[in-house]
Amino acid sequence: MGRGIAQIAAQAGSVVRLYDTQPAAVQKAIQELGAQWDRLLEKGRMDAAAVAAAKERLHPASSLQDLADCKLVVEAVVERLDVKRSLFAELEGIVGPDAVLATNTSSLSVTAIAAGLKRPQRVAGYHFFNPVPLMKVVEVIAGLKTDPSVCEGLTEYARQIGHTPVQAQDTPGFIVNHAGRGYNTEALRIAGEGIADFATIDRILRDQVGFKLGPFELMDLTGLDVSHPVMESVYRQYFDEPRYRPNVITAQRLAGNVLGRKTGEGFYRYVDGKAQVPAEPPVPTVGELPPVWVSTRAARRPELYQLLKDLGAKVETGQSPSMNALTIVAPLGFDVTTVAVVERLDPARTVGIDMLVEDGATRRRVLATNPATRADMRDAAHALFARDGKPVSVIRDSGGFVTQRVVATIVNIASDICQQRICTPKDLETAVTLGLGYPLGPLAMGDRWGPTNVLEVLFNMQTVYGDPRYRPSPWLRRRGAIGLSLLQEEN
Repeated sequence: MGRGIAQIAAQAGSVVRLYDTQPAAVQKAIQELGAQWDRLLEKGRMDAAAVAAAKERLHPASSLQDLADCKLVVEAVVERLDVKRSLFAELEGIVGPDAVLATNTSSLSVTAIAAGLKRPQRVAGYHFFNPVPLMKVVEVIAGLKTDPSVCEGLTEYARQIGHTPVQAQDTPGFIVNHAGRGYNTEALRIAGEGIADFATIDRILRDQVGFKLGPFELMDLTGLDVSHPVMESVYRQYFDEPRYRPNVITAQRLAGNVLGRKTGEGFYRYVDGKAQVPAEPPVPTVGELPPVWVSTRAARRPELYQLLKDLGAKVETGQSPSMNALTIVAPLGFDVTTVAVVERLDPARTVGIDMLVEDGATRRRVLATNPATRADMRDAAHALFARDGKPVSVIRDSGGFVTQRVVATIVNIASDICQQRICTPKDLETAVTLGLGYPLGPLAMGDRWGPTNVLEVLFNMQTVYGDPRYRPSPWLRRRGAIGLSLLQEEN
């Protein structure tokens, strides 16, 4: 991380001094940065003069005393509060009175790091993301006593080095690590409930929503030695807030050193660096498809009717299904079993389909059975909805389907960040799209698929599970109730 910060600072014209308690680490960093600039020269991304100038600006520091005339010191040491406090206490007696001390912490309190210093007002968070040259966002975090001018200066410097700054309050996880809680933790809950396996959940979220990596692919890439401690840290710092509850699945795998790509085994096994992904179940062969009846309460009912027509289904339009009909429900938040009971449908012939996202915008359809669904009805539904070649995943009965649960959780946590005034909605969207690579910002997701739909999923999930983790944020409730865009108001 420190090496990446040094690279972009030197490229932007700053004189950079690198210090490490291990001098060999400094020399290695300088050598590798030089090699990196040479590669950029070969690829035509930097010219020879720029490479030579960047190398000239990079200097080793033999001790902290060599940083005495620096105007900005950015630490990227181990994530331990005692170590960071000790370092800043030492630096305070070395640098000038106007020097800014910035911490690259990802999970520790900036206020706590600055506590005990004579001039805590010059300490701020400056959280970059790996790899720094490619991840073009940096969180600028004000501690309780940070002078506003310090954050203003760091914000301007971020722009000078080619990054996009976002302003955050000093709260657990800041923006990106806070907003990112919904993706992995809800996916882990879904897997833990036996609704679908890791590969199926990854496929659904890539193909239905457009995430570049599924949550289990992402955790394998990051490594559970990094991602699980962050889950625990945010959860504990928010005094065990249910929305951020970690999962025993990752705790157990961390204990067993099954960390992901770096150990050759995680949620997937890796051979020569490639994930060994289980093949999808084949589409069942069905001789004759039964007629289909659609629940009168189905989400996107007209669209569902048109889809069935396009697929060549024989659709029943009566008030209730015939004795032989495949019954299709499309709930938001409720499980298929509950819908079958409430609507007095035969559960043996009832299958659910996820219609939160319009069918034309997805690359996959997701069906859900209930414990009583007959195998022939399950296979008939699978074969029918796969007729046009679009992949179909069949999951076990769930409240809200995979996409519904994950998207609603992401939007809800993001709304709560706005409710707490941790940042503006605009900075939230910027931080998440740049820092996490989501296809849409979390608030834009709410806009895209409807705040009222997201609220319905959350309310119904809360009813099904009786769990406060699905409690809708007041910020989301207000906007959902009056139908305004989530992006119209900046706190």
